[in-house]
Amino acid sequence: MDNNKLLTSLLFSSILLTLLFTSYAQNCSSHKFTSNNVFATCNPLPVLNSVLHWTYHPANHTVDIAYRHGNVVTSDWVAWALNLGGQGMVGAQCLVAFRNSSGQIHAYTSPITSYQTQLREGSLSFGVPRISAEFVNGEMIIFATLELPSGRTNFNQVWQNGQVSGGALQIHSRTGDNVRSIGTVDFVSGQTSGGTGGVSANSRQRRRNVHGVLNAISWGVMMPMGAIFARYLKTFKSANPAWFYLHAACQTAAYAVGVAGWGTGLKLGSDSAGITYTTHRNIGITLFCLGTLQVFALLLRPKPDHKYRLYWNIYHHVTGYTVIILSIINVFEGFDALNGQKNWKRAYIGVIICLGAIAVLLEAITWFIVIKRKKTSSQRNGANGVNAYA
Repeated sequence: MDNNKLLTSLLFSSILLTLLFTSYAQNCSSHKFTSNNVFATCNPLPVLNSVLHWTYHPANHTVDIAYRHGNVVTSDWVAWALNLGGQGMVGAQCLVAFRNSSGQIHAYTSPITSYQTQLREGSLSFGVPRISAEFVNGEMIIFATLELPSGRTNFNQVWQNGQVSGGALQIHSRTGDNVRSIGTVDFVSGQTSGGTGGVSANSRQRRRNVHGVLNAISWGVMMPMGAIFARYLKTFKSANPAWFYLHAACQTAAYAVGVAGWGTGLKLGSDSAGITYTTHRNIGITLFCLGTLQVFALLLRPKPDHKYRLYWNIYHHVTGYTVIILSIINVFEGFDALNGQKNWKRAYIGVIICLGAIAVLLEAITWFIVIKRKKTSSQRNGANGVNAYA
């Protein structure tokens, strides 16, 4: 009986999925355009409620396309593109449409050369003799004729949507289906693929997370902890020379982990051409240089009675505190670059508050001990002086 129920459920599910797919496919092939355009081939794209229609003309190697993007509002922009030399956004040759300030649907071409694009108008690497667009029933439709590069019919494709604010096209979402909207299209075979962009995007996100964790722990947590060991433990005579070894071990480990994090950052930069977080990058380079100098300075540390020890101490303290301040700033710059990792940011703020509270408490204890020692030393010297003149 249970097996029969299972088979019935599976059969019902299969029928339901088949009906849904058939309905979607029929919506693709039977769609009626207001201009009465008819296209030979159409394929629904797997994400962002999009459908691509086209007719390929082998005689002159051109293709007439209609790109439909549903579930949009009048304040949205939409774009569809071919990327002839790569995958994703950079290098994409875009067809863009949006409603302008005059209330008219404006369609134009835009080549993308970097991730900081604002989708400005420009000529593509191939001819587009005709382009237009319309907005019908919550659906933006771009019509165009493309003069395809000779010898090719299979291309990488990209499609996107975002919002328009103040007449300017805003950046699209960097999560969900908006990072999966890449694939391929073959205008002869009629095959399309897409929705796989999330694999590479997720892989890149994992590398960014690793980079953030390594640097937050090393530069952002271990470095301040090492400074706390050096400043406050040496106040206690019983902690000498243990405080020095703790300080050196903590800072050396922080530097080693930080170098690993810096290396992952370099790899991310090389794999993400066009994405530049200038402030974060520049501070990171500065931290690596100052941290390296601190390590070498440790090897060249003069003895306590050496005449240059005072200057070395000044250099070491100034550089060390500079590294700590820049480290904390850069960790927050990194959180901003991670887009949406608010829980990590809150956790780090909690860690910094905790370290700050410990530092304030130890600072008070240190001053109490120092003042007490001075009073004791003064009383001892005073007593010795009275005895000397008695």
